[in-house]
Amino acid sequence: MKDAQAHQDEELLGKAYDAQLIRQLLRYVAPYRSWLIASLLLLFLTTGMQLLGPYITKVAIDTYIAAHDLHGLNLAVLAYLITVLVGFLSQYAQSYTMQYTGQRAMHDLRTRIFTHLQRQDLAFFDKNPIGRLMTRVINDIETLNELFGSGVIALLGDLLTLVGVAAAMLALDWRLALISFVTFPFMLRATAAYRKRARDNYRDSRRILARMNAYLQESISGMATVQAFGQEARHFNRFKEINTQHRDALLKSIQYNAVFFPSIELFSAISVGLVLWAGGAMILDGQVLPGVVVAFVQYVHRLFTPIRDLAEKYNILQAAMASSERVFKLLDVRESLVEPAEPIRPVRLRGEIEFRDVWLSYTAGEPVLKEISFRVAPGEKVALVGATGAGKTSIISALCRFYDVERGSIRIDGIDVREWDKRTLRQQMGLVLQDVFLFSGDIAHNVSLGDPAISEERITEAARRVHAHSFIERLPNGFHAVVEERGSTLSQGERQLLSFARALAFDRPILILDEATSSVDTATELLIQDALKTLLLGRTALIIAHRLSTIQFVDRIIVLHKGRIREEGTHQELLAHGGIYSRLYEMQYQPLA
Repeated sequence: MKDAQAHQDEELLGKAYDAQLIRQLLRYVAPYRSWLIASLLLLFLTTGMQLLGPYITKVAIDTYIAAHDLHGLNLAVLAYLITVLVGFLSQYAQSYTMQYTGQRAMHDLRTRIFTHLQRQDLAFFDKNPIGRLMTRVINDIETLNELFGSGVIALLGDLLTLVGVAAAMLALDWRLALISFVTFPFMLRATAAYRKRARDNYRDSRRILARMNAYLQESISGMATVQAFGQEARHFNRFKEINTQHRDALLKSIQYNAVFFPSIELFSAISVGLVLWAGGAMILDGQVLPGVVVAFVQYVHRLFTPIRDLAEKYNILQAAMASSERVFKLLDVRESLVEPAEPIRPVRLRGEIEFRDVWLSYTAGEPVLKEISFRVAPGEKVALVGATGAGKTSIISALCRFYDVERGSIRIDGIDVREWDKRTLRQQMGLVLQDVFLFSGDIAHNVSLGDPAISEERITEAARRVHAHSFIERLPNGFHAVVEERGSTLSQGERQLLSFARALAFDRPILILDEATSSVDTATELLIQDALKTLLLGRTALIIAHRLSTIQFVDRIIVLHKGRIREEGTHQELLAHGGIYSRLYEMQYQPLA
């Protein structure tokens, strides 16, 4: 129910015009104001050419044809063709300049959103689903781009055409102009009805589409579970139900369009008929010239086209205002991990780590770390062990300053991490996680992460030292083998070996291993343990492990329980103590009864 409400909230439409949001959008258009001004001037020129054509027709009929002046008629025809050509060129140039302005402005806005997201702390991503953030960066920006391409400027052009055509008709003959406007009240009522229904239908179809996308993503991601439990039929029926709702919504939209647009043509035809009937009578009475009536017929067609377009532009404006509101609300989110006024940026750390009475909470009033205090000397290897939820990974997150501590302090080389430049601080740490993330690209790119400072020789050497080269060389193209999405073609153990190579290639003074050997077989674990002895030389290391066999070589073991440090010592000392560590060890290695 909550998810359905979230999808509905995502697609609610806003006001058709919001001055504050428009001002914020104009900040991104401002660097391209010269292009915008050119587009507006071209818009006036295009509208002028549209208004000039019928008047030239009137002059050709009443002045030159009536006087049998062939030379004058030729000049009128040439003038008409020039207006058509100039109108075509100006409309092309206006559309290009406006689209260019919109694309550049939206490129800048999308870049700013991505940069803004990169600066956010992990707590922000805990609260904001990835799908919603992707919608902001892609879908909402595309909607705003549509505002520039066929929205606000096109709307201004339609309004200019309406006003210009009405003024030209009144100037030619106010009586025929009033007759032409007879169908206006009926047409405006039809437009209002269509706009309301189209708006509701647009909102419904977008909401259903969001639901269908979410269900499709979930079903594909969980396809192994669906097939393993034989749930294909149930998932098919559910998807079919959502897809049918989406189809029905689109069919309803087609129905509205099939009624509205022909009705506009009907009103236009009625107006033309009234003009011909009344104008013909006036010609016979000598009240108007024939060219005026012909010009009025052309003006009537030009009058009804922007009215038809205005109904569509209204929906575009509403969607764009809703999208801009969501985008700027995202940009208004401030970083919770604030950089100091004068951040420290050391070239190389010694690697000393100290926790002083650290408390950390992800949710207010529910601390996950309590009174954590310990010191790791430069070059010392310390393991963190404990049951699931004991706070091991939270210590790593606080050390990397993914989250700020509530109380106490974390110091590296004697300096509080809150005084460091965040990016520089994290560049001093090599992080190997249990859930290895691989990017699209090749093997070499996933080891170096595209850092030009890491040479191919360094990549190869790092892979060799962690024993990853053996499986890499078996791949087609070796280090240039393509890695599929998230490394789906590699085993979990192979992905972890690549993460080891990545950490070694970056050569950080502090190494953090978070359950880094939990998903490898015994033979691979032995290889990794051998590689670790070389990898850890001269480095400070914090190692999280459930498999206690992987940490017996460390200098010290810290045992955590419910967010507190309960025991501390070497492997042998903790076994002799007979406490939590001893029980964990016995549970892993005692024979099954």
